[in-house]
Amino acid sequence: MTVHAAEITVSAQGLSRQFGAHTAVDGVSLELKRGEILGFLGPNGAGKTTTMQMLTGNLAPSSGAVSICGVDLFERPTAAKARLGYLPEHPPLYRELTVREYIDLAARLHRVAKPARAAAIDDALARCGLAEVAQKLIGSLSKGYQQRVGIAQAIVHRPDVVILDEPTIGLDPNQIREIRNLIRELGANHSVILSTHILPEVESVCDRVQILHHGATVYGDTIAGLKQFHGGRMVLAGFKRPPAAGEIAAISGVARAEAASETVFRVNFANGADPTDELVRRAVEKSWGLYQLAPAQSSLEDVFVHLTQKEEQS
Repeated sequence: MTVHAAEITVSAQGLSRQFGAHTAVDGVSLELKRGEILGFLGPNGAGKTTTMQMLTGNLAPSSGAVSICGVDLFERPTAAKARLGYLPEHPPLYRELTVREYIDLAARLHRVAKPARAAAIDDALARCGLAEVAQKLIGSLSKGYQQRVGIAQAIVHRPDVVILDEPTIGLDPNQIREIRNLIRELGANHSVILSTHILPEVESVCDRVQILHHGATVYGDTIAGLKQFHGGRMVLAGFKRPPAAGEIAAISGVARAEAASETVFRVNFANGADPTDELVRRAVEKSWGLYQLAPAQSSLEDVFVHLTQKEEQS
């Protein structure tokens, strides 16, 4: 199905950024649809924060283009930024203000019209579960509530796009659960880009994932597509009388074999090869007692590790 331009909230094409001789981001492109949550991942130093700073107009790219709801971010920055909400890794909170005073300040900075300002503040406080602490000083709140305040300032002007950089860092499990639920709710009315190192968080709240490594995109697909990442390239093989992993790896067309349990092996195929028939033949010939042979499904952790470690191991 063709996606109409009006449904695309973020379009970034060929974003690159150099710092002297160092290339921090190298030709990153992405598109985000209305109501979609994108998990933005990568190891430390992959270029995630630099990319998000370019997407929000806080850092000029060396090359590339960004449009927010069809508005060019670099030609019409004020109009484009009015459609954005941004929570950086370290929320810019004023600890000496009350929650309501701070959200009011954010609304003014985002140029929310005076007649609509009170309703916008109340809505942001309610959506972020802050109504009961609205009169408390931000400095007196727990880290979880401070993160909620940071999200409230990002959505008080009702933007089309919300970009969250590590919103659950430093939180306890209960606080993480609360922020995850809030992010899911945001996804109903906003497009959300979520950067985090907590991979189960991405699997639980995101629709799609994009992984950066050394400044470039190395993977992009739906969460459902993760399960098929190794499709046609990896199987789980179970044996009643398991051989050594090396015997399986020696089969022509097998790139690698590793034990998943005492009797089950993950068998990776070489590019363009399908050694399934030979694996079955060898299992019968050697009386390995083959009882399972099925395509392996990948978790986000499997994909992340595979893509971000293979270069260092090669």
